[in-house]
Amino acid sequence: MAARRYPVAPGVRLNVRSGPGTQYRLVKILPYGASVPIYCQKPGETISGPYGTTSLWDNIANGQFVSDAYVQTGSDGYVAPRCS
Repeated sequence: MAARRYPVAPGVRLNVRSGPGTQYRLVKILPYGASVPIYCQKPGETISGPYGTTSLWDNIANGQFVSDAYVQTGSDGYVAPRCS
């Protein structure tokens, strides 16, 4: 199933982590103007960003997570299935 893509906040180079929190290993950094697919979402560390404060993390690839606070989903809640 193709995941819908969502834009990352403008002017942000977003850190991609191996799990849902800043204590997880930094996998890569997304470039400015990136958009990301969201395959599933799970709760984790609470982060404040351009789109509010949330504990929701978005799975953008296998073993890659970004904070939902930096992704413009148009929702404060889940927009994708919960990660298993």
